[in-house]
Amino acid sequence: MTIQTRISGTGSYLPGEPVSNAALIAAHGLESSDEWIVERTGIRSRHLAASGIASSDLALEASRRALEAAGRKPEEVDLIIVATSTPDYVFPSAAALLQSKLGITNGAPAFDVQAVCSGFVYALTIADKFIRSGSHKCALVVGAEVFSRILDWKDRGTCVLFGDGAGAVVLEAAAEPGLLASAFHADGSHHGILSVPGQICGGVVTGDPFLRMDGQAVFKFAVKVLADVANEVLDAAGMTAAQVDWLIPHQANVRILQATAKKLHISPQKCIVTVDRHGNTSAASIPLALDESVRAGRIQRGQHLLLEGVGGGFTWGATLLKF
Repeated sequence: MTIQTRISGTGSYLPGEPVSNAALIAAHGLESSDEWIVERTGIRSRHLAASGIASSDLALEASRRALEAAGRKPEEVDLIIVATSTPDYVFPSAAALLQSKLGITNGAPAFDVQAVCSGFVYALTIADKFIRSGSHKCALVVGAEVFSRILDWKDRGTCVLFGDGAGAVVLEAAAEPGLLASAFHADGSHHGILSVPGQICGGVVTGDPFLRMDGQAVFKFAVKVLADVANEVLDAAGMTAAQVDWLIPHQANVRILQATAKKLHISPQKCIVTVDRHGNTSAASIPLALDESVRAGRIQRGQHLLLEGVGGGFTWGATLLKF
């Protein structure tokens, strides 16, 4: 029998209370306005982790909720993959720290995936291949970020866009198809339009430790590759966009979401949007949007979901699944 995979549970976590555009502007003395931010991005608020709260802490809460939803105990997990660009440490990985916090001592492999905003799709695709190979049966796949730690609060073009949070899924071996098709790609020649071009060397920061972005270039690139990779997985599964019940794109900017849905001829009503309340949570954005919609009763078992993301690198990918 061919091994398939399915998502058996979802979970998410947002730290603290929502921070409105007005509160953010006031806190950092930004030359901006709520109207300016909403008009250009669709973002009205975001969540920011308190000092001392790390990506693995957010991942822990999201993972507990996903495991509960799946009816699984931590010790049943035999693979942990965390997608993050803002890990707690240089090493060990956020996945290893999460494993420790969950009390998992069964020797399950645990590692991070760094593909920025495409990270969750990358991680889900990797976990799917592990399970289909027969080597593992129950994977915990997480996207967790504290992007607030790498923002230049004087740069109004970037600091208003991002938020912190985590989302998780439990992916299990199954007899019936769940994940139908996946694809992921990268093109490093575009690294300059979105990056954090700094590092720690000799105990000090070298280069620029803050997120830098060419917004117009990112928009053009994102809309093109998101449409292309969505069509790639639809073709691979022998399906059309009309058969998709919900499009769950990376929550970067409402304009990118709208443009992508239009290019795919998917109704705006079928596009899950959380960027207005979460901001861009990078690798956490897709599992956050997924879990919120599942718990709200919008997403139902048996429906077809198209997940897709694009991020610095540049990286991009998509997964088509039957939930």
